[in-house]
Amino acid sequence: MAQDHRLQPQRFELKYLIKEEITQAIRDFVSCYLELDDFSAGKPNNSYEIHSIYLDSDDLQTHHATINADKNRFKLRFRYYDGKPDSPVFCEIKQRIDNSILKKRCPIPRDVVPLVVAGQLPAPEQLLSLEPRHLTAIHRFIELSLRLDAKPRLHNHYLREAWVSPHDNSVRVTLDRRIDVEPYFGNQAIATMKRPTRIYREFVVLEMKFTGRYPNWFNTLVSRFNLMRGAAMKYCGGVTAVGEQFFRAPDVTRDVWGAFAMNES
Repeated sequence: MAQDHRLQPQRFELKYLIKEEITQAIRDFVSCYLELDDFSAGKPNNSYEIHSIYLDSDDLQTHHATINADKNRFKLRFRYYDGKPDSPVFCEIKQRIDNSILKKRCPIPRDVVPLVVAGQLPAPEQLLSLEPRHLTAIHRFIELSLRLDAKPRLHNHYLREAWVSPHDNSVRVTLDRRIDVEPYFGNQAIATMKRPTRIYREFVVLEMKFTGRYPNWFNTLVSRFNLMRGAAMKYCGGVTAVGEQFFRAPDVTRDVWGAFAMNES
């Protein structure tokens, strides 16, 4: 399925905040080992759009699990790549176990998103795939969302330039730009923002991902460009930048965020 065949179900990832000025040199270096992802090739600045809506509890349990560096933690999100009515939305679980990242996801039609937000399991005929891995993912997604009473909290949008190993998906390098976030408590996979906040404004987020052995040329890349690993969390970074108070109980937050936006406009 489109946008699903490049998924790395289990991987290790390293993140760096870099300046835009060095991205062309990094691109030249990476292109010696990888090729552009199918969805990046031919796009302006080699980039395609990514939207995510993160779900969390009223007390932001998944956010705090990350802030507290819990070893075994997860995030729940809807991920999609445009606003077209017929494009799929992926119910996605991103789980960290020790140093490893595990991803599970299931594609659903856009009009099924409100059903999933309400904690209801879609009927088989409402799903876009009945593959066992997708069925397992949607069941687990619903289970975790009900356990937390998780609801949409944050919508983010950014542009991704992706490079992948030519013959498999064992190595992946991405450059993420223009990361915008804002509180969101609705039940739709929206593709617009009313008052976005730009995070990591002065940087591009470089992510280096691999599924097997650590590529030796990663060391050369890090050394040549004097890269320093750092936190570049799109959900937690967004919540922290905007303020936790704007993502808690929706009825209160809507009033607070609305008044804040009016005062700032």
